[in-house]
Amino acid sequence: MKIRPQAFQIGAAVAIVLGTIIYLSVTAAQADKSYYVTISELRAMGNKAYTRHLRVAGDVAPHSIERSGTNAHFVLSEQGHTLQVSYQGIEPPPDTFKDGSQALAVGTYGRDGVFHATELQAKCASKYAAAKPAPNTASLKAPPAPVAGK
Repeated sequence: MKIRPQAFQIGAAVAIVLGTIIYLSVTAAQADKSYYVTISELRAMGNKAYTRHLRVAGDVAPHSIERSGTNAHFVLSEQGHTLQVSYQGIEPPPDTFKDGSQALAVGTYGRDGVFHATELQAKCASKYAAAKPAPNTASLKAPPAPVAGK
């Protein structure tokens, strides 16, 4: 049985479209992938640190924040290790981004020793106190109503 040229052309077009969709899906998934590392792990990565999209968390060092519009420069510290971070984002750092707060920076590590962040998340620096136990409501109940006829 002979394949007609028109059927061959349709099959080739379908194969090209499917191949393109698969390629774009795989490259988009790889580009969106970021690795979470500690500051000490980042320093131990060697040359791999310069080529990967990374997430680094730590505490914002006191008096290290320098704001300039939507940008900020600060120092993250974690278990005695420090990391200079330069945040250049579309939006300014969140309101909870303060000295002593926990922060997560997403970006790339530069050969200049500075982490260049494009995303910044911060947790509140305040300590959360445990909730007070609810009062004993058993003593607040009214006595049972008398039953008529007894």
